[in-house]
Amino acid sequence: MVQATVQVAAVLQEALLQEALLQEALPGRAPVGVALPVVMSAGAGVWAGAGARVLLRRLRRGTRIPPPWCELAVAALWAATGAVWAAGGLPGEWVPAVLGLGWLAVAAGAVDLRHRRLPNALTVPAFPVALLLLLPVGPAAVVRGAVGAAVAAAVLVALHLVDRRAVGAGDVKLSAPLGAVLAAVAWPALVLAAVAAASFTAAYAASAAAVTTVLAAVAPCARARAGAGPGPAGPGPPGRWRRTGRAVPHGPSMLLATWLVTVVLLALGVGPGGPGR
Repeated sequence: MVQATVQVAAVLQEALLQEALLQEALPGRAPVGVALPVVMSAGAGVWAGAGARVLLRRLRRGTRIPPPWCELAVAALWAATGAVWAAGGLPGEWVPAVLGLGWLAVAAGAVDLRHRRLPNALTVPAFPVALLLLLPVGPAAVVRGAVGAAVAAAVLVALHLVDRRAVGAGDVKLSAPLGAVLAAVAWPALVLAAVAAASFTAAYAASAAAVTTVLAAVAPCARARAGAGPGPAGPGPPGRWRRTGRAVPHGPSMLLATWLVTVVLLALGVGPGGPGR
């Protein structure tokens, strides 16, 4: 994954340099625009997504995701990254970190959504990989990322000790790489991402509760029309629809919030390498 993100970033940077040279040599030439970077990024994302799907299948505590969901998800995030970069909203040195975030969001988020767990094989190595992908931004960003990872992990550890159902051990481990990238952008990014993640999780929980309530009301009527009784489990939706007692996964919200806050703040010129920095 690291090699793929670095290679894509290098290709995009080279494309931007060549475009700038052509514009200087031929002032009247129309720019390529965002189409080429988006297509290139999406194509690389398809391969990176396929790699994520294969990796998840081989992990001891991974999962099986049928194609082409991982491919499409990573391609969408990488294409969006390429579009923002081509539009001048994302500094080139930040492209590897943002691509890495997109890949991790799909790989780790898929497992958490399906099984309510975050594999150590993804969350533990993600922290050193995050620092590695921050190297193009500069040494100061790497140092700030390491400190931010410690701060984020400390906060999540405290929340985990207070309520282990709300914040799992996997969320604590995931907070380190995410906190590293956010702190490298700007310290307020940690707070913004935390608020956004909590909002996403609350919205997901509310939606799941609403769906469960509707199914609980509809299922008895459907069974009555079919001439069947409530069944041995009593009234209510089938077991595969029940979500009672199951914690809502927070990892996908953390990942999505981190990606969005990182891209938006960098597009607004916040952080190292942004416009005017």
